[in-house]
Amino acid sequence: MHSKIKSNSFRNSISKIFKKFLSKLMLTTIIFLLGMIIVKENPKFKTIIRRNVYEASFKFNKTKKAYEKYFGNILSIDKISPTTKEVFAEKLQYSDSSTYKDGVKLKVSKNYMVPTLESGVVVFIGDKKDYGKTIVIEQTNGISTWYGNINTNNIKLYDYIEKGTLLGESINSKLYLVFQKEGKFLDYKKYI
Repeated sequence: MHSKIKSNSFRNSISKIFKKFLSKLMLTTIIFLLGMIIVKENPKFKTIIRRNVYEASFKFNKTKKAYEKYFGNILSIDKISPTTKEVFAEKLQYSDSSTYKDGVKLKVSKNYMVPTLESGVVVFIGDKKDYGKTIVIEQTNGISTWYGNINTNNIKLYDYIEKGTLLGESINSKLYLVFQKEGKFLDYKKYI
């Protein structure tokens, strides 16, 4: 009898979470569709969206925080699943560091597999002057981290990357890191 009550209680909580998730999904879909209709009908809004999303660095972290403030976490998984442990916990290893342009140049082993310092979203993949092939990750703490002079094939734009995930190999024995928040470059010593 006791296990039957527990089972019904579990089903009810799952049902409530599922209903809450569906309502949040519907609300998000409606907001998105309304936004798309407004953009399509009004060229002024289209210009604003293009400038702030495509031409500027779109801040996923701010969007996520605003969404969670007004609507809560979209997947209330934390209520039904136990806390998780990190699978990848790779740490950054280097033998020497020196100031370089807006960040730091680290001496690493040849073909070093570069781990991410914090979790975040990939917002840029390409060449940056003085840094070579670069990946920029907007971290969940609002800081954008540039990983320069690396090769990667398995990372795509807008992928969510967990802390410690291996991004790719250093092209040689140099790795460039730059830390930026709200357009200002930060002192690398606090972050490595």
